[in-house]
Amino acid sequence: MPAKSTKKWLTVTVTCPEKLAEAVADQMGVMSGVGVEIRPLPSSDKQAITGFFALEGNNSAKNIEQEAAKTLEKATRELEKLFAIYNLILHEPVTAIIDDQDWATSWQQFFSTVEIIPGLVIRPSWEKYTPDPNQHVITMDPGMAFGTGQHASTRLALMLIASCFDTDHSRKPRRVLDIGTGTGILAMAAAAYGADQIMAIDNDPEAVTVAGHNVVANHFDWNIGVSTRPLEELEGPYDLISANIVHDVLVDMAPRIMRLAGNNSHIILSGILTGDQEKNIAHVFQENSMRLVRSEHEEEWTAMLLQKAP
Repeated sequence: MPAKSTKKWLTVTVTCPEKLAEAVADQMGVMSGVGVEIRPLPSSDKQAITGFFALEGNNSAKNIEQEAAKTLEKATRELEKLFAIYNLILHEPVTAIIDDQDWATSWQQFFSTVEIIPGLVIRPSWEKYTPDPNQHVITMDPGMAFGTGQHASTRLALMLIASCFDTDHSRKPRRVLDIGTGTGILAMAAAAYGADQIMAIDNDPEAVTVAGHNVVANHFDWNIGVSTRPLEELEGPYDLISANIVHDVLVDMAPRIMRLAGNNSHIILSGILTGDQEKNIAHVFQENSMRLVRSEHEEEWTAMLLQKAP
């Protein structure tokens, strides 16, 4: 008779406004490495987000409690940073330590096939899907890296990438660079739309591992390379450069992005808050010989399409 599992899980539940739910869920997924439960609260515009954190089941009860406390402290610290971006205060999370009840797979019910933007479908590996003739399908499971297309900044970046391929065949981007690739979703979208040579980089080795797995699972390993190589080691020019990161990092990268972009190349920037951040990004990149072509907005997020001057 197989031994009963002694694995334990720490559940961490936070309440947040609906507009923040996607960002909190993404952050929980990044920290835990597994799925996140999202529940609307009755008679309220708020939602409850629950993350599941694996604990070592072969330890004593005391060690389990100590590990849970450290995990909660780390999760709370990161969530407080996220709430602060929205000028909100994180209320104390509700926690519990539970026995293993196959939590590692039960969360799959919260993820299903979705057309994340018109013509681009994200499908989890456990679901079957027959696409329409005009649809591209990317198979991807939620993992430790940010970005399954659920967050507004990712969707906006995907929309702008799609627009770069909706042109005359001779002008479509062939050589693409995706900076801060996370799960590799932007790089794989570019491959699905027809790019020939794609470099996807991230300074997080875990993200590179996840992205590499996704690239192989989607049979894009022939034209997408995934690496931790820094920008300084790359050689341009690239026809299209995408970067879904955060404002301060984008500002710092502006001169290096300019070096890697070819004349008339397109640059897609996302992860930018509408308002001051948007204005500052436009100013900094214009100073680096890149003109703003258009901006897309969703909720408080902005994505920008720029073009390098010849």
